[in-house]
Amino acid sequence: MLVEDDPAKHRYEILVDDALAGFTAYLLRGEVLVFTHTEVDPGYQNMGVGSALMRGTLDQVRAQGGRVVPQCPFMAAFIERHPEYADLVTSPV
Repeated sequence: MLVEDDPAKHRYEILVDDALAGFTAYLLRGEVLVFTHTEVDPGYQNMGVGSALMRGTLDQVRAQGGRVVPQCPFMAAFIERHPEYADLVTSPV
């Protein structure tokens, strides 16, 4: 599984065997990414793709020195279950 940013589409995508398996969309507000929606293709659900997408996205945001506003319920729940990412959360700008 590969997670990569697609700045033109304002989303991080996860690829499984070169096929788009899901994405998490964001709005860019300076160094803050406001995540608004996450989708996993039905064919890839219950396979850990959503969690892998969240980990890959948040790890990349951290590496770039960014912060997140998890408006998307999926991302908010993931961060709640994985407090090691709580330091990335900031208030809406």
